[in-house]
Amino acid sequence: MTNRNQHVVPHGNEWAVRGEGTGRATSVHDTQVAAIEQARAIAQNNQSELFIHGRNGQIRERNSYGNDPFPPKG
Repeated sequence: MTNRNQHVVPHGNEWAVRGEGTGRATSVHDTQVAAIEQARAIAQNNQSELFIHGRNGQIRERNSYGNDPFPPKG
């Protein structure tokens, strides 16, 4: 299993969960909340990042479920 980041993106009048670098949606949902729940579960399982996009396509929220160093380096 890869550590592919997950994106919640608009998909017509619905919302899609899409793995980074893929052209196809992993799943399509009626609401953004449902898509976020699915994407969060995948990101936690893969220890990757979750990017939530707004209707305009811009990233509005980002969550990390990987091995982030604490305190951050630099």
